[in-house]
Amino acid sequence: MSRTPSTTAQDFVPFATAALDFHRALNVPGGPLVTSRAELDALHSHLVSLHGLLDAHSVRVGPLLPVEGDHLRAARTRIWQAADHLHAAYHAAPRPDSGEVPDREACRAGLPEGAPELTVCQRHQRTAHLVRRRTTPTDLHSPFTGLTRR
Repeated sequence: MSRTPSTTAQDFVPFATAALDFHRALNVPGGPLVTSRAELDALHSHLVSLHGLLDAHSVRVGPLLPVEGDHLRAARTRIWQAADHLHAAYHAAPRPDSGEVPDREACRAGLPEGAPELTVCQRHQRTAHLVRRRTTPTDLHSPFTGLTRR
């Protein structure tokens, strides 16, 4: 089992980072602005993908380098928390057709606004299933990452 990643694999993470920076520079003007639901959905999708990448790394690295694995698991948890907040922000954002702000509990009722608008909920629920298998409730709600290993 190799302890170092292959040097032949293309690293696309810098391109994703540059794309986010470019998107922000072009699409987010200065001053107050309501974030669209489409933007929140796209950001949620990005964080869920990042969560999956960190999960893959933490599962592979943890047995080889426990301290690094601890840090990767903590980062994975924090990314999930950020995705959870984006999901909540999506539901707090005004609807594009009416400008109406939906009820706080709308997501728990399934697809109250109908597909495809709530793909964010489907994605969130699929990822939440993985989070429940790999993370304890204490990890999710603790302000401290628990990293004490040296």
